[in-house]
Amino acid sequence: MAIRVNLDVMLAKRHMSVNELAERVGITAANVSVLKNGRAKAIRFTTLDGICQALDCQPGDVLEWAER
Repeated sequence: MAIRVNLDVMLAKRHMSVNELAERVGITAANVSVLKNGRAKAIRFTTLDGICQALDCQPGDVLEWAER
């Protein structure tokens, strides 16, 4: 089982930078990069909520399950 993070796709669709998203969500740009590059082991619901609010999207737009 693999969870794919499509944050880079959503950032491109919204013409938003990592720094701008980090500022809107209230997390560091380094943490956004960890999420964007698929290196995160977990994500807080409050962070996911902030990302969805900033990008005007649903959690399923950011996270995707894929078989390995």
